Amino acid sequence: MAISSIEQLFTLFNETAQILQEELDCSFLEALSETGENIFQDTILQEELSEITEKRLKKQYESLQLDLFSKEEIRKAFQLVTLKGMKENIQPNHQMTPDSVGMLVAYLVEKFMEPQSFRLLDPAVGTGNLLMTVLNHLQRDVMGIGVDIDDLLIKLAYVNANLQEQPVQLFNQDSLEPLFIDPVDAVIADLPVGYYPNDLRAADYQLKAEKGHSYAHHLFIEQSVRHTKSGGYLFLIVPNGLFESEQAGALHEFIKEKLIIQGLLQLPSNMFKNKQAAKSILILQKQGAEIKPPKQVLLVNLPSLSNRQEMDKMMIKLNQWMKENKG
Repeated sequence: MAISSIEQLFTLFNETAQILQEELDCSFLEALSETGENIFQDTILQEELSEITEKRLKKQYESLQLDLFSKEEIRKAFQLVTLKGMKENIQPNHQMTPDSVGMLVAYLVEKFMEPQSFRLLDPAVGTGNLLMTVLNHLQRDVMGIGVDIDDLLIKLAYVNANLQEQPVQLFNQDSLEPLFIDPVDAVIADLPVGYYPNDLRAADYQLKAEKGHSYAHHLFIEQSVRHTKSGGYLFLIVPNGLFESEQAGALHEFIKEKLIIQGLLQLPSNMFKNKQAAKSILILQKQGAEIKPPKQVLLVNLPSLSNRQEMDKMMIKLNQWMKENKG
C-alpha cells in the first residue's frame, strides 16, 4: 500500500525529532521545534551535534521536498507528531482543538467575514493548530496573530506557521496582560477554561470575580472584545455551562452592553469524554454604528460531525439563516 503524504511527513518529523531528542537530551516537543526550524532554514542549526548525528539528519532532510506537500498535509502531519509528544508530557491546557471543530470554525469565519483581506487573532494560540486550520481553509488574504504564555507552544506555532508559509505574528506573553496589537477584524479561540491565578491583573477587567479568583475564560472574552474593531466577529469555543456558573450574571451584562450574540452551535456530546467537558461555538459581534442584531439568533445542536447527511442539513439551515439575517 502506498504511503500517504501525511504519513511520509509524520515519519520524517518524528524520526528527526527522536534523533535530536536523544542527542540534545531534551523533551520530544523541544526536539520537534528544533527539527522544524532546521527544515524551514534548510540547515542544521544545532552546533553541539556529533558528526554521525549530523550525517543522519542531513540524509533525512535531503530526502524531503517540502514544496511538494500542501499546507494542509504539512499541518496535519505536524499536528499528529505534536499530539504524540503531548501524550508523553500531558498538561490539561495543552489539548488541541479537534480537526473537525477547527474546520467548522473555518467554515463559520468564511461565512460571516465579508472582506477579502482582514486580520485574525487567536489569543490562546497554543501550537497554532486551530489558527493554521482556519488560515488554510480561507481563500483570502488573512494576517494571523497569535498569543500564548507557553514559550514551547509558541515556538511550535512559529515552526508550524513557517513550514506552511502562513503570515502569522506571534507574541509570547500572558494573553491577559496588555497586548500591543492593533484592533483586529475577527477573533478565534478555544478558550482556556478555569481560574486565572493573577488577581492583580484580573482587577483591570470588568469581568473580574467579586471575591476569589476570576474565570480565565471570562477574562479572555473581555480581552478579545477589547482588541476587536467595532462590528468585528468573535468565534469562541466555550464550555456548555458558560452561562450557568456563579459568575455568569456579570458575563450576561457585559455581553448585553458590548456585543450581539449571532449564534450558538452546540458540539455533539460524543466528542467529549464526559458531559462536563462538552463545548459549543459561540458567535459574537462587537457592537457598533449600523450594526443590527439578527432577527433571530442561530441556535444549532450539531449532529455527529462524521454524519454527512445530517451535517449537510445543518449547512442548508445555516445558509438559510445567513440569507434571512445577514442578507
